[in-house]
Amino acid sequence: MSRTIIAITDSPFPSLEPAKKALARLDPEYRMAARPAADDILAVARDADAVLVTYAKLPGELLRQLTRCKAIGRFGLGVDNIDLPAAKALGIAVNYVPDYCLREVSDHAMALVLALARKITLANKLAQSGRWEVAPIVPLRRLEGQILGLVGFGNIPRMLAPKAKAFGFNVLAHDPYVAKDAFAAAGIEGVSFDDLLARSDFISVHAPLLPATRELMNAAAFAKMKKGAFLINTARGPLVDEAALIAALDSAQLGGAALDVVTTEPLPKESPLLGRDNVILTPHTAFYSVEALEELQTKCASDVARVLSGEKAIYPISA
Repeated sequence: MSRTIIAITDSPFPSLEPAKKALARLDPEYRMAARPAADDILAVARDADAVLVTYAKLPGELLRQLTRCKAIGRFGLGVDNIDLPAAKALGIAVNYVPDYCLREVSDHAMALVLALARKITLANKLAQSGRWEVAPIVPLRRLEGQILGLVGFGNIPRMLAPKAKAFGFNVLAHDPYVAKDAFAAAGIEGVSFDDLLARSDFISVHAPLLPATRELMNAAAFAKMKKGAFLINTARGPLVDEAALIAALDSAQLGGAALDVVTTEPLPKESPLLGRDNVILTPHTAFYSVEALEELQTKCASDVARVLSGEKAIYPISA
């Protein structure tokens, strides 16, 4: 019997030891693509039994050239970089890890809310430059009684809600795929999208990236928000129309924004989002902790091992 082959398209991790430990029972051969480009991926994956992928694109035309692939493991929450209908048609099982960084992303979103509310980055910039002044950062509002609106109410915003409530925020959420009693059970108010836009002082985006949600936060949405409200995005960059966001910031319709994700990553050096005192940028780090990465690799690779061993995956994706 030939040895099991695991192809790895790309890896941002310092080490893949947690994944390899989870796959050890298969005693596989590992092949790492030189670059996350189609030709380089095919060079290592064409006859592989499974593929491990992080950010690389796996379109249908690439998947159809894989001759032995039974499983694709995605190191992450989303699977928009994989052609799921093609994988399903080819009989390739796809798994992901929807619950590995819930604490980290909800903590990061809360930190961005607080940083915007208290103008932490601007105050730090002033103080570091020798300007020990209060005037440039006023006014600041008390957190208690302000409204945080959550766009989407999956696992991450459900962990964010109690953290926000602990600071005194009233929390609203909009998610057309969530039953009304789920909002009540979490002690928050479920509302329409327009109602959320109109009432929220802060809006934190947690929707999946779908055709229907691409640029969900656009000029029309910003126009419906409270003047001076703040936007936080730790989900997917294309959920926000960045040109419309910049216009809303320029007109002071929005008071500020905090983005961990942007449409093009890394952010181009000429981006108008750079250099603004009312914009906080973090380089797609919300997911990160040492513990989260170990959990991510272990859960993803364990499911691939299960599929290749004829067992059921714990975190399968249905196209």
